[in-house]
Amino acid sequence: MASVAAWLPFARAAAIGWVPIATHPLPPPPIPKDRRKADDEKLLINVSGRRFETWRNTLEKYPDTLLGSNEREFFYDEECKEYFFDRDPDIFRHILNYYRTGKLHYPKHECLTSYDEELAFFGILPDVIGDCCYEDYRDRKRENAERLMDDKLSENGDQNLQQLTNIRQKMWRAFENPHTSTAALVFYYVTGFFIAVSVMANVVETVPCGHRPGRAGTLPCGERYKIVFFCLDTACVMIFTAEYLLRLFAAPDRCKFVRSVMSIIDVVAILPYYIGLGITDNDDVSGAFVTLRVFRVFRIFKFSRHSQGLRILGYTLKSCASELGFLVFSLAMAIIIFATVMFYAEKNVDETNFTSIPAAFWYTIVTMTTLG
Repeated sequence: MASVAAWLPFARAAAIGWVPIATHPLPPPPIPKDRRKADDEKLLINVSGRRFETWRNTLEKYPDTLLGSNEREFFYDEECKEYFFDRDPDIFRHILNYYRTGKLHYPKHECLTSYDEELAFFGILPDVIGDCCYEDYRDRKRENAERLMDDKLSENGDQNLQQLTNIRQKMWRAFENPHTSTAALVFYYVTGFFIAVSVMANVVETVPCGHRPGRAGTLPCGERYKIVFFCLDTACVMIFTAEYLLRLFAAPDRCKFVRSVMSIIDVVAILPYYIGLGITDNDDVSGAFVTLRVFRVFRIFKFSRHSQGLRILGYTLKSCASELGFLVFSLAMAIIIFATVMFYAEKNVDETNFTSIPAAFWYTIVTMTTLG
């Protein structure tokens, strides 16, 4: 190391033009043997004649897969000094990018079955497909399963059951992919229109439309034009009910459909209307029904059937549930800590608003979320 330190100043000076460069090459710096072993190694992978190069550490980031484990040594060619795989090179390009970037993408132009076979061969689960491609992969997966079910039913030969099943499958395909036919597209836009009308009516009926006769206070539009809003709500609920019953009839697995989040939203959106039809003019019961009408706001979540962006947002929130839970937990801890500090700091002050720790929660929440 002493010899290297001796010529380093001259090398730096030569680099900026202070002294001429030496005529003889400089000696290479010494490299410890243990450092040489720790260096990465470039690997050559031959996939059906197409060669790919990558680093060993890139593959070993995922040791549970074929390329990331020692199982790849079974495919090593001693003569060519490379790993040979008799697989699809076009799909392998996306698999290798998964090792490099940690994100698995689904190529839309590739066969779904071939893509799944390549993932299974290299030991990669489809669950790691990125959010940008997961919905396309799921749609292709569902369409492929439906086609396989059609082929299986056609081979079984039960004509009556087959016709009924085909009708259900066509209806379900039309609901899930409205661009497959004109009728499905019309129904798609009609339901979307009535969802928007229902949400807007729910907002407009609370707007003041004059004064109450003989009493103080304003009269909301929902009470002044009660018949108009009732007819409008009835039309919307009829459309929503027909949509729910048709989806229930066409669902491949009805029990799973009833338990799904969107099915629960559909039921909660239309249930207050039918409960209101059976409620009498009793003030206590009517008051409870007014509270129940709040659930009509859930109709706005029906827009998620008509928006791919909202569905992607739902998948993203679901995949980040643990991180969001930790964020809420951290926020709750901070609120409790600062509310406790505020309570004991103002405890002996006359006419203080912080009479207890829960009473200080609101001030703490507003301060943290607005003033920061």
